[in-house]
Amino acid sequence: MYQQQLPIILASKSPRRQELLTAMNLNFKVVLKDVDESYPDTLLPAEIAVYIAEKKAAAFVDDARDTIVITADTIVAYNGEILGKPEDELHAVEMLTKLSGTNHQVFTGVSLSLNGHTRSFYDVTEVFFNVLSPEQIDYYIKYHQPFDKAGSYGIQDWLGYVAVEKIIGSYTNVMGLPTEKLYKALSGF
Repeated sequence: MYQQQLPIILASKSPRRQELLTAMNLNFKVVLKDVDESYPDTLLPAEIAVYIAEKKAAAFVDDARDTIVITADTIVAYNGEILGKPEDELHAVEMLTKLSGTNHQVFTGVSLSLNGHTRSFYDVTEVFFNVLSPEQIDYYIKYHQPFDKAGSYGIQDWLGYVAVEKIIGSYTNVMGLPTEKLYKALSGF
């Protein structure tokens, strides 16, 4: 069983990641830094998620001594295309229309850093969507504002309840943090 002995920083503004760490009974504080989230075009989806998580971790190298820093990045991949956070309402409609009636993958890269040492890993979950009507897509965007979510949706909210037919893999990974793998990594860190 993991027993927290060091302070933890969660370098994420995601309320979902904060909820998940709280549910894991971890004590942490949120510290944010601006990080360029660009990546080389040659990377595969899993590599992109880890690459960006490691870039975020690198921003803390000099000022988080004797503290575990958790960084993460979640991306949605559909037929080889990376679907990040939507730029606007039209972009969100476009993404959700692509995902309607199909399946896609959600990748989350995670980095744990402590005193200059970093351990990174990723998880992938296959998500299967039912067919969504244009009215459902419009309703979701209007009332649930998915503009801070990769792929324009959150599995833990209305769309997840009505559109996700099934998943193969970790539910919490789709929320933005594969808690099962995180727990194992913290236990061995």
